[in-house]
Amino acid sequence: MTLHLVKLCVGVESVAELRFWQDKRVKEGAPRGYPRPPYHTTRMTPRRREELLNGGSLYWVIQGWMCVRQRLEDVVPFVDGEGVGRCHLVLARDLVLVDPVPRRAFQGWRYLAGADAPADCGAVENAGSGLGEELARLGL
Repeated sequence: MTLHLVKLCVGVESVAELRFWQDKRVKEGAPRGYPRPPYHTTRMTPRRREELLNGGSLYWVIQGWMCVRQRLEDVVPFVDGEGVGRCHLVLARDLVLVDPVPRRAFQGWRYLAGADAPADCGAVENAGSGLGEELARLGL
């Protein structure tokens, strides 16, 4: 059974902005000992790693809408320099638009069963215009 994660994309207002920040991180590279970008660091480590890596994705909630996903490539637990356990969610580069679903704010991440995941709309090739995102938010 495929399992996914849902996470708020805090501080990002559009899929285009998410792409911008991830592209910037990829160009800068990863610090020594970190996975290659893109990845997202989170405090809690998902315990259902094998199910997540069996075709799972990270669904991003942007401005109250679950509207884009990235395939999970790895879940890497680690301990930071202050002795705090953390986790890198290593992501595929491709952003895939999904049918927008409204989501209320929450902390951390949530599991999402494969059967409950929204359908894909297509890959984000040029997310710069924002028109497609705006139409998706309006349900058109």
